[in-house]
Amino acid sequence: MLMDKYFEEMKKVLVKIEDTQKEKILKISEEIADRLEKGAAWHIMDTGHMLMFEGVGRTGGMMALQPIKITCEIENPVRYRASASKGAVGYDSIPGFADFVIGRSNILAGDIIMIGSVSGYKYFPVDLAIKGNELDCLTIAITTVEYSSKLKSDHPSGLRLFEACKYYLDNCSNYGDTLVEVEGFGQKICPASGISASYIMWAIQSTVVEKLLAKGLKPSVYISNHMDNAAKINGEAIDNYTKYGY
Repeated sequence: MLMDKYFEEMKKVLVKIEDTQKEKILKISEEIADRLEKGAAWHIMDTGHMLMFEGVGRTGGMMALQPIKITCEIENPVRYRASASKGAVGYDSIPGFADFVIGRSNILAGDIIMIGSVSGYKYFPVDLAIKGNELDCLTIAITTVEYSSKLKSDHPSGLRLFEACKYYLDNCSNYGDTLVEVEGFGQKICPASGISASYIMWAIQSTVVEKLLAKGLKPSVYISNHMDNAAKINGEAIDNYTKYGY
């Protein structure tokens, strides 16, 4: 069954993460904890998959991790007219957009910026990493190195995201980010990167919690809203986060 093949291949990806990324997760988490202790903010910007939903605001998750949310709406209610396709233009391809985001966000020098991009070659995430480095931010990529290595960067520096950030974590998916061969179908199915990136994200959060506790600091962590006294417990944790930043 294709389902069984998916289970088998997804497990291989997770084992590969454990075998190849653990030491980097420990090192990165220690630096995150050190910067949080000194007052830095921890930002995450994902270019369209699940990290900003899975990694933020979840029960058992750290309040310190906050998303950079980007919205842009164009309203132009003219009557319908047939036209040739203009092609989709995403913000991740717009030169200079990282300067706008940094200018309008709450990113400050010395902060932590985690950037998720599977392909890691588009202009914006690379430029955000470069501009973050210039601010002495801790820049961390979560990306697919095998995939990204085969793509040409859109950025004039020629860098891909894993090359532009201070650190990168490889979600250990493959070129094309699909796991399951389907006989006679002509293409593979089932991506790995969403689950594997989340696996890395929770490994980082658990390790940062551990590092902060070792410093004698109490990290602010959500509990489920369905638990007894959740409003009171989460409210106290939010107060702690607001006061200390972790």
